Amino acid sequence: MDPEMIDGANAGFVMVCAFLVLLMTPGLAFFYGGMSRSKSVLNMMMMSFSAIAVVSVLWVLYGYALTFGEDKGGLIGFSSGLLGLSDLTNNATFGAVEAGAEGVINTYALPDMVFAGFQMMFAIITVALISGAVADRMKFGSWLAFIALWVTLVYFPVAHWVFAFGVAEEGGEAAGFANGFFAAETGGWIVNRLGAFDLAGGTAVHINAGAAALALILVLGKRRGFGKEPMRPHNLPFVMLGTGLLWFGWFGFNVGSTLGSTAYSGLVLVNTQVATGAAILGWLLVEKLRDGHMTTLGAASGAVAGLVAITPACGFVNAYGAIAIGVVAGIVCALAVTFKHRLGYDDALDVVGVHLVGGLVGTLMIGIVGDQTHTLTDSLLDGGSLGLLGTQAVAAAAVLAYSFVVTLVIALILKAVMGIRVSEEEEITGIDQSTHAETAYEIGGGIGGGGTGLPGAATATRPSGVEVSS
Repeated sequence: MDPEMIDGANAGFVMVCAFLVLLMTPGLAFFYGGMSRSKSVLNMMMMSFSAIAVVSVLWVLYGYALTFGEDKGGLIGFSSGLLGLSDLTNNATFGAVEAGAEGVINTYALPDMVFAGFQMMFAIITVALISGAVADRMKFGSWLAFIALWVTLVYFPVAHWVFAFGVAEEGGEAAGFANGFFAAETGGWIVNRLGAFDLAGGTAVHINAGAAALALILVLGKRRGFGKEPMRPHNLPFVMLGTGLLWFGWFGFNVGSTLGSTAYSGLVLVNTQVATGAAILGWLLVEKLRDGHMTTLGAASGAVAGLVAITPACGFVNAYGAIAIGVVAGIVCALAVTFKHRLGYDDALDVVGVHLVGGLVGTLMIGIVGDQTHTLTDSLLDGGSLGLLGTQAVAAAAVLAYSFVVTLVIALILKAVMGIRVSEEEEITGIDQSTHAETAYEIGGGIGGGGTGLPGAATATRPSGVEVSS
């Protein structure tokens, strides 16, 4: 592609969106860190920052090649020229990315390296999301090994299924994700063959991470004192700060997935915002009716639930549909976070209740409230057909099952080879001190953060006294 054909405005737009998506991971570190006990806040934040480090390196070495290389049967991609991003480096001026579905997303001439960088941030945040489920008890070295194995065996293939759009051949040469020489000619099976809709990662990111979190915590086991001792968030202002950073960065996540600045991008922007607001109201309504009070933690959790749910649907519904998705996500996720006590699994920071459940809500509701203007397919309420809902359900179930099973195997292997759980003494002392030789707070010249909380530190519980943190 000639340099003149690259759209500089769209390239700049996607680069800014990539920066915003990267900001989401430090935002997640604050969100999860605030929900943790003071004796493990640094470890919780380190798990997010280590995801940035490990995934960035692996994405460049081979992750992009597996995700957006030449398609292999709809299951995985691979192009040797993409290892180390060598072809992108050698053709940094000339490459272009083309993606989209007719009538849904336009095609934009973006430099390959910009697209690769943007998608790298998605891989990072997906891995980091899992960490909230294993707070306070997973070995840090095992976490690093888990990142490398999981992103390779689970995220890269699933991202290919969902994000690798296939394209028609032009002039005998495939004009795909990277100007022909590593085009995904047929693309991932979910997006191209099944025909499911997921603009920004309801399946590849949230259902994927939520299912992985469930498998990992089943192998890891419950925290010491789970269900018997109060395990309150040690710093609600951190939680609110993290929520704000996530919300801000999420516009890069969703709007950036349109790959250009157009009226369609505006639709995604507005849908993202209104669904998030509606989800907060839905979560707070549950709290008020059930418990008689509305909490800041509930507002923060509702916002994240809404952001999760609208992620796959933000480009395929109108404003009414976005509001409906937000309200349903807020209500359903608020109820779902209580299931861990009834079912007996220890999801420390509610990754399953918010990300898995929220991702399912958003993915399935495309089949219920999808707008034909953007889906070109009948939904239940816009055309009266159950076909799209069935398609969305197959996509969600496939990602959930694959992620759960492969993660379970990875966790069992790590448990057998190197162990995945800290000792009882380390768990009581706190991972910050035992693993990192640090504590988050110093009081009166001594070391604080022993797990009993700080003077005046904000604390809260989930509705009905359900604990939420590590």
